[in-house]
Amino acid sequence: PFSPLPRASSNKYNDPYRLYNLDVFEYDLDVPMALYGSIPLLISHSHATGDASALFFNNPTEMFVDVYAAEEGKGAHFMAESGVMDLFMLPGSPGDGVSSLYGQYASLTGKPYLPPMFSLGYHQCRWNYKDERDVYAVHAGFEKHDYPYDVLWLDIEHTDGKRYFTWDKKNFPQPVAMQQKLWEEGRRMVTIVDPHIKRDNNYYIHKEATAKGLYIKDESGKADFNGWCWPGDSSYLDFTSPAVRDWWSSQFTLDRYVGSTPHLHIWNDMNEMSVFNGPEVTMQKTARNLAGVEHREWHNVYGMLFQRATAEGLVKRSEGKERPFVLSRSFFAGSQRWGAVWTGDNAARWDHLAAAAPMLLSMNVAGLPFVGADVGGFFGNVGEELMVRWMQAGAYQPFFRGHAHHDSARREPWLFGDAALGRMRKAAMERYALLPFWYTMFQEASETGVPVMRPLWMSYPTDGSAAGLDHQWTIGEDILVCPVVTEGATKVNCYFPGDEPWYDSRTLKAQDVPPSKWVNVDAPIDIIPVYQRGGSVVPKRMRLRRSTEMMRGDPYTLFVAPSRGKQAKGRLYVDDGHSHDFQDGEYALREFRLEGRKITNSKVSGRWGEKDECTDWIERIVVMASGGLGVKKVTVEGTGRELEFVEENEVLVIRKPELGVTENWTIELS
Repeated sequence: PFSPLPRASSNKYNDPYRLYNLDVFEYDLDVPMALYGSIPLLISHSHATGDASALFFNNPTEMFVDVYAAEEGKGAHFMAESGVMDLFMLPGSPGDGVSSLYGQYASLTGKPYLPPMFSLGYHQCRWNYKDERDVYAVHAGFEKHDYPYDVLWLDIEHTDGKRYFTWDKKNFPQPVAMQQKLWEEGRRMVTIVDPHIKRDNNYYIHKEATAKGLYIKDESGKADFNGWCWPGDSSYLDFTSPAVRDWWSSQFTLDRYVGSTPHLHIWNDMNEMSVFNGPEVTMQKTARNLAGVEHREWHNVYGMLFQRATAEGLVKRSEGKERPFVLSRSFFAGSQRWGAVWTGDNAARWDHLAAAAPMLLSMNVAGLPFVGADVGGFFGNVGEELMVRWMQAGAYQPFFRGHAHHDSARREPWLFGDAALGRMRKAAMERYALLPFWYTMFQEASETGVPVMRPLWMSYPTDGSAAGLDHQWTIGEDILVCPVVTEGATKVNCYFPGDEPWYDSRTLKAQDVPPSKWVNVDAPIDIIPVYQRGGSVVPKRMRLRRSTEMMRGDPYTLFVAPSRGKQAKGRLYVDDGHSHDFQDGEYALREFRLEGRKITNSKVSGRWGEKDECTDWIERIVVMASGGLGVKKVTVEGTGRELEFVEENEVLVIRKPELGVTENWTIELS
């Protein structure tokens, strides 16, 4: 949890927190029970000094963590069923906040991977889009209503009888043509592939896995384990075995996964692992892997290893060229290396919307940045207001997907009426405009391990009032998000940390903040309160497009929010958005600064654009709180070229500077 409460601090916390990955149907909120994933990492933070340290217990067995009230602060008692004492103390570095702490954690478990750009867009999913005609109709709906999205998903019903890597030939007779149609219009697809394999001797995956002896065994260690899941009788591949993972990764090549294309990505569900007729809906602890080790010893790491093998398969499919996208429900320490994770089967309820933020903050604090909650809630029917508010909140969370149960009413955005459609489209457009900043933050996370979606205490470690807040968050350090999660609310109580101004992202005006730093801000149904930190430069792309693919080559707008000292800085990371070429230096990391009366662009690292392959340029520069500058002329230093500008209501807009993103330049304000 984001801020673990001591045992017996409420009726809900009479038991320790349980770390045991389980498929929990319609899970409860705000209880210490087990859920889909677990990371045995405990972080200690002092707002008196601002320092942070951590304890990481690298043990994938069932575990309980008893948090208790101590004489000074809190204490914790870790209790593991078995395993070894592989315990790491992460001291951080005094005066360094959390940066060194997450660097230490990443050195143990791996740095987060840099996701492909498309995966940061909006994803549309349902259990299930029933056939190709349904897929085309949903896609056409997004096109008709100018609603941006990047990926359309297919759940288990697209298969031939829950046989993964196959297609229902009646409902999906031309899967390649279907994917190609979407790709021609800048969209991709995701299909689901779960770890349980239908025990059917005519099914090539099962036949080959049986012949090669790749399945987990029962407690005798001799017979293949047989459990019940979506296909009925199922066997489970042993992903603790490198040989099995290698075999699995080979199944994603285009000649093996018949009907797939390079634009198809993967969703790994039910990987806790889920066994419908097993104890607590999972496998007996006495089952054995191929090395003869009991299931109890490696249970919590299974889901991560499954996601790893799948991600490696997509990389293998592209011969190492393309970054994969794989969504997993189960996770463990290290999952950040392999893809995205979501919070599972939530419900279309206001309390589940409210719970999404602390759940996602918990995962980010635990070093897992690419996370999200199903927009609208998975179970039940969602009302118009809740759907709008959830779309607004989801647009400012790392993984952005709408999903629903097959018993839920259809909930594509245009089905809620024109007014709600407009509000949701606006939220999605805000997401797409901010993608350059999101991508830059994920690149930073891939280098440092520092979370993308952050609780306020990370950036303001000595602010005691910010320490326990989990209803609002920042993206990086520069964007503050205060979502509405209460039915009927048109205001939200937002805390504005630090001493620098916070600028409203809509009005570009500094928020008036009292000494308490709490403000009950206006939040009518049309907006989600979002603010930019004074002292920052945030890059955006403001042209409305229907997908990230269609945004390639679009120019950037720089939003400059000055500090009280009239300074600001921010970074922009650029690469091709999809390949691994950035690992060989094919990227550009740029830093923009406002210092006094000069705006500069300088190189930090990378060689992208040095051979004319980068054509990205700056379309507009917006400087907030410009009244004190008294600008009469704007010129490019060294050339004397004058730039067009307009200044209204203390907002300076420099139009069409036509300066390259990868060029060093200086603009003078005189």
